[in-house]
Amino acid sequence: MSAKKHLVVALTYDGLCTFEFGCTVELFALERPELGVDWYDFAVCAVEPGPIRAAGGIMVQAPYDPSLLERADTIVIPGWRDADEEPPAALLAQIRAAHARGARLCTICSGVFILAAAGILDGLRATTHWRYVERLQRRYPRVQVLADDLYVDEGQVITSAGSAAGLDMLLHLVRRDYGARVGNMVAQRLVVAPHREGGQAQFLPRPMAHDEQGRLSRLMDWLRSHPAEPHTVASMAERAAMSPRTLQRQFQDATGMGPVEWLVRERVAIAKDLLESPDIALAQVAERAGFGSEESLRHHFRRVAATTPGAYRRAFLVTANRAA
Repeated sequence: MSAKKHLVVALTYDGLCTFEFGCTVELFALERPELGVDWYDFAVCAVEPGPIRAAGGIMVQAPYDPSLLERADTIVIPGWRDADEEPPAALLAQIRAAHARGARLCTICSGVFILAAAGILDGLRATTHWRYVERLQRRYPRVQVLADDLYVDEGQVITSAGSAAGLDMLLHLVRRDYGARVGNMVAQRLVVAPHREGGQAQFLPRPMAHDEQGRLSRLMDWLRSHPAEPHTVASMAERAAMSPRTLQRQFQDATGMGPVEWLVRERVAIAKDLLESPDIALAQVAERAGFGSEESLRHHFRRVAATTPGAYRRAFLVTANRAA
């Protein structure tokens, strides 16, 4: 492992959640020379001695013990074997120490219970799989549990819902660290959507008919590829062969937001990608992302990204120069 690279450490434990662990390995362990950035170092440590049995009958041999957490820049907790089982006291102490020195802590699904048991989530917002939401809130009332979110970013602490939502959260970390362009390239290699907001709904309140789901997906893909065109609820509904009311309901069910808000957030994501190229003028960014004017771009960018386009560009260029 390089002493200079950002070290990501994934925890393993007996009863390991295989899918969540696999997502973590896929994101951070693969070499990615095509990105042109100084990619992460990745390592795995076991929280306890003995054989590590993973779901599906898989055996995992971790090369490091928990002392590695003392050097980790990011720690990923890919689930926990039993939401009702108190994590080992030694592990909780190590997690608290890592948090105190500034390490970034990320959980997928039931992994949130380790951070909650360590007291790190007190007073913070967090999420988990919808099956565990009530249990988490009841056991740890000082945690502000967001029942519907895919993931919640509190800066140093990021929690995510079950299974695939962990992949969304991990891609969000890549975007935070390397920008939208690199995040999109990693998502493309994974053959997944490049960006899902953490506030999107975990599950649909009612099953969506197959034909409705297909029409909505095709509409979303078309909107992403034609952001600069003028779009209204009426025009989007016409393209999807739905009534405006049905379109509003389908977007709300699938994403947790209406079609106009979803489109604004997609345009902000496109603007981020464009802003990472220093030679593209702000007016061009506004036009190509579909905002029409710099004033509109600034307004929506600040509302969605909590910063200005100029500040985002400067921060990205500083990060890119450091990586180079």
